[in-house]
Amino acid sequence: MVTRIVDLRSDTVTKPTEAMRAAMASAEVDDDVLGNDPTAFRLEAEMAKTMGKEAGLFVPSGTMGNLICVLVHCDVRGSEVILGDKCHIYIYENGGIATIGGVHPRAVKNNDDGTIDIDLIEAAIRDPRGELLYPTTKLICLENTHANSGGRCLSVEYTNRVGELAKKHGLKLHIDGARIFNASVALGVPVDRLVQAADSVSVCLSKGIGAPVGSVIVGSKNFIAKARRLRKTLGGGMRQIGILCAAALVAFQENIGKLESDHKKARLFADGLRELKELRVDTLAVETNIVFIDIEEGVRTRAEKICKYLEERGILLMQESSSRLRVVLHHQISASDVQYALSCFQQAVKGIQNEIGN
Repeated sequence: MVTRIVDLRSDTVTKPTEAMRAAMASAEVDDDVLGNDPTAFRLEAEMAKTMGKEAGLFVPSGTMGNLICVLVHCDVRGSEVILGDKCHIYIYENGGIATIGGVHPRAVKNNDDGTIDIDLIEAAIRDPRGELLYPTTKLICLENTHANSGGRCLSVEYTNRVGELAKKHGLKLHIDGARIFNASVALGVPVDRLVQAADSVSVCLSKGIGAPVGSVIVGSKNFIAKARRLRKTLGGGMRQIGILCAAALVAFQENIGKLESDHKKARLFADGLRELKELRVDTLAVETNIVFIDIEEGVRTRAEKICKYLEERGILLMQESSSRLRVVLHHQISASDVQYALSCFQQAVKGIQNEIGN
C-alpha cells in the first residue's frame, strides 16, 4: 500500500493552499460578464501592471488565452502565424488556431534552447507580392519558458531582436508566457522587461505560481477590448469569477518568491539522477523547474516500465516517449520528497535491471 505520494507530473497538480481557500471563501464578487467583478478587476490590473501592459483579461485556461491572442492579431481567415515546431500552441492546443480561427501555422525549427533562429523567422515571412497564392503573415509567437526544451529561458536580448524583426515587417509578437515568472526568476530580470517587445502575453496562473485555475492575457486597452469579445464567443465569459481570481491573487503574492527554490530542487534532482549510468540528464539544460530524463541506448527497459515501478511507490511523473520521462518541480514538493524520489529511481533502475538479468 502506497503511503507517500510525490506528484512530479506537472506544476499544474498543486492543491490550493489554506490561504487560497480562505480568500476564495471571502472574495468580493459580481457578474464579470457584465463587467462588475471587483476581484477580477484587481487581478487583471495587477497582472497588467506587473507585465508593463495597459490592460489584462482573466481567461479559464492558457489554451484559450493563446487562442484569443492569436485570433485578435490574425483577424482575417487565412492569416499566418510563425511559431516554433516544438511550441505548446503548435503541438498541444488541439490545432485550435486553425480549426476555430482559420489561422495557418507556419512552424519553424526550434533550437534546443527554445529559440528560433532570427534568419529562419525572417525567411518564413511571406512576400506580400504573393498574396494571391500564400497566406498573409500577421504574427510571430514565442514561448518563455520553453516547455519542450526543458523549461529553457528566452533572454531579453533575443526577445527584443524578434520584436524588432516583427516591427520591421509590420507584424505583431505574442509570447506564450505560461511560465514567464520562472524565466524572470531564473534570469534575474524583471518580468516586464522580458515581455516589453511583445504586443500580447498569456500568463498561466495554475502552473509555476500554483493557483487552481486560469490564465491572464495582457496587452493594450484596444487589444483587451477585442479579446473580451472573443472570450465570450469561445464560451469563456463567466459570472462570479472573483472566487477564482482571489486564489490567483494569493498565488501571485505568495508563490513567485518560491520559484527559485523549485529551480534549486530541479537541479538537485537532475544532479542525483546523473549518478545512474542507465539514465541521461542534461543538467546544463535544467534552468528552471523541468527535468527531462532519457534512458540510455542499450538499457533493456522502457519508460513505461519505470513509470509503473515508480507509481507503485507513490512517485508520479510523465512519460514523454518510450525512452524519455519528464519531471516538474513545484512549491508543494519538499527537499525530502526529492530525496525520496531519487531513492525510488535508484531502486527502479536496479530492480528492473535485476529482473532482466534473471
